[in-house]
Amino acid sequence: MTNSRNLPLLPGLALGSAIALCVSGNVSAYELHSTDQTTVNLNVTGVAGAFHSQKGYAQSETAEPGGRDWQEGFLKYGLDVTHTPSPMAGSLYANVAWTSSATWGQGDAGGFTTGDERRTRLEDLAVGWRSGNLIPSLGSDGLDISVGRQYIQTGDGFLISGDSLNFGKGVLGGELNRGGGYYLAARQSFDKTAVVRLGGEAGWRGELMWLESDNRAQAKPEMAVGTIEHVADEATLGATYLKVLDTDDDYAFLYPDRDGTRVYTIYGNGNAGVENLFLSGQYAFQEKGNDDSENAWYLEAGWTFDQLPSTPYASYRFSRFSDGYDPLFYGNGRALGTWFQGEVAANYAGPFATNARIHQLNLALEPTEQLSIGLLMYRFDTLDTTRGPNLDGNEIDLYANWAINDRWWVMPLVGRYDPDASTAEGGTQLGDSDPNYYTQLLVGFNF
Repeated sequence: MTNSRNLPLLPGLALGSAIALCVSGNVSAYELHSTDQTTVNLNVTGVAGAFHSQKGYAQSETAEPGGRDWQEGFLKYGLDVTHTPSPMAGSLYANVAWTSSATWGQGDAGGFTTGDERRTRLEDLAVGWRSGNLIPSLGSDGLDISVGRQYIQTGDGFLISGDSLNFGKGVLGGELNRGGGYYLAARQSFDKTAVVRLGGEAGWRGELMWLESDNRAQAKPEMAVGTIEHVADEATLGATYLKVLDTDDDYAFLYPDRDGTRVYTIYGNGNAGVENLFLSGQYAFQEKGNDDSENAWYLEAGWTFDQLPSTPYASYRFSRFSDGYDPLFYGNGRALGTWFQGEVAANYAGPFATNARIHQLNLALEPTEQLSIGLLMYRFDTLDTTRGPNLDGNEIDLYANWAINDRWWVMPLVGRYDPDASTAEGGTQLGDSDPNYYTQLLVGFNF
């Protein structure tokens, strides 16, 4: 990058987790083979997007002022297999998938892609075993062991929501290129994993994980992660410990304090016994590799007006990320805007979940079972402008999600991002600090 002050601002991921949320309720597969013991499914998912930004942002050597138009797309295709010799023996499972991705046009508004990215690579390759009824004290499938290349998420994505940072050729001369699909986060699987899960849908449950990333834009870290949760009466209380065991020496300069980082976090969510209420919060304490202490936390409250037409939902969240906090692999694990806050801010302008105080107001309607409409409003405040750009500003995003049928969905979005400062005034927006009107249209299918 041309401006070293931007290195700590590398975003954790683009919207890939939100894409998964759009289709998760309708995911289906084509059954190729089925017996009492063995099932083989074909899975195909595709997403295409068209984007326009009136402004560019100083995040790479290829970023330019003025408007940018670009397109992104990916296709993920593969097989999953499940073999169950008997209920008492548990079940073996495996999956393999490839992803083909591309970016066309001028590249994204932050200059992370140039529009010349094309790539097809192995995405998933994992095997595992679930215990079935073999261990009654743990419940059905209460022990789950898996290894390989796979997607991993902890909690609602505050620390880990896949390995989803997808830079193109626009950064460091293309050294960090993953093949396009920056916004769509076409690639999300960790390269190597070993995961042990204990427990079921309710009561005590936990996870022990070893993860290794092959993402050069994340400095290819190796991590150990442990999580324990208790789930009861629509409430979850949990804690996670994470340690970065190592980073790649060739790319450690991107995150010079990441190696050796430890994170201790507690979290909870539920309705406190009130049917229409939603409460959520989390606190993370971080000891970085240079012995500095950082923290991040949020509090959120929401209410569903189930007696009104279209079942309106409203929520407010306050989140704060200290000026040296490392957001690691955060992402939209629960809903659009969960930890990827602001379509322009979180993708191109910043802040990227560090050195920031953020107010978020969320309003949503569900006129039909197939159509939902949402409005996300943000206020961003920079904690310390000596540690990075002045990223104070406001953003409003209006979007809809239309599930056309069980296989196809459409998601249009219009946003207005209004920064307090341009690059000449210490910000990241190139040219001026006038409002940026941003539009995108996503179309996806699953088969």
